[in-house]
Amino acid sequence: SHLEEKTQWEHPKSGKRKRVAGGLPYGWEQETDENGQVYFVDHINKRTTYLDPRLAFTVEDNPVKPTTRQKYDGNSTAMEILQGRDLSGKVVIITGANSGIGFETAKSLALHGAYVILACRNMSRGNDAVQRILMEWHKAKVEAMTLDLASLQSVQHFAEAFKSKNVPLHILICNAAVFGAPWCLTEDDLESTFQVNHLGHFYLVQLLEDILRQSSPARVVMVSSESHRFTEIKDSSGKLDFSLLSPPKKEYWAMLAYNRSKLCNILFSNELNRRLSPHGVTSNSVHPGNMIYSSIHRNWWVYTLLFTLARPFTKSM
Repeated sequence: SHLEEKTQWEHPKSGKRKRVAGGLPYGWEQETDENGQVYFVDHINKRTTYLDPRLAFTVEDNPVKPTTRQKYDGNSTAMEILQGRDLSGKVVIITGANSGIGFETAKSLALHGAYVILACRNMSRGNDAVQRILMEWHKAKVEAMTLDLASLQSVQHFAEAFKSKNVPLHILICNAAVFGAPWCLTEDDLESTFQVNHLGHFYLVQLLEDILRQSSPARVVMVSSESHRFTEIKDSSGKLDFSLLSPPKKEYWAMLAYNRSKLCNILFSNELNRRLSPHGVTSNSVHPGNMIYSSIHRNWWVYTLLFTLARPFTKSM
């Protein structure tokens, strides 16, 4: 009410009441000026206000406990989901974190206090991503490390380098992926989409499993895709067909290869959760959203056109 200069917490028609709840968002502090009036300082964006920032996250008085589907939806942002959470002391590895979904995930976790390692193939882009996060909050704990999932030797070197830091690992997010890539073999003689999207991550988890167990409660997150539904990895007799996972050039179709790798992500995540959840390590796979406009479509102009046309109707970064 601008006339009375006060806030009305009860809705005039429905009678529902709201209230401020929880701690201040990460990076905010409450201060008092010389007149005894409370004000709030946002150290991340370097601004001061007399308006309580928790007003953006008010909750209903005596609400019915919401389901996850009611609480978060396609319009939820990472910062809203992490509101009120202090991740100080948590160590996170995110593959492919220099751009797209991986970068937004790394930034959001770092701004809430986590120590985030950006595992990137290109160190120049990885270091640029680190600087972009530090520009938002100079106290963020972020670091880039080299990881090329198209090389199993690189995966091994990354795991050894991480273990040499003697730090725990609370969250491993397997995010990196290629989409619509032309057929080619990696240095390990495997089809590149299968190795980058699945096998490289599979090997990484195996190498870091002992640290995850020691750091429990810990979690693994596999960034998969709804497109896993539109493929098959069995032969006509219903048995697993290994030739479909890393096919020869004449039997290769980029979209099917991507779909198969995402199906492998989910099967791996389910089995990993079955084996490790008794030891305090959970595993989940996640569909990030249909055709989110990121750099994943860069391999073919047709995919870029499709993603551009879909962009106004899909979730954005």
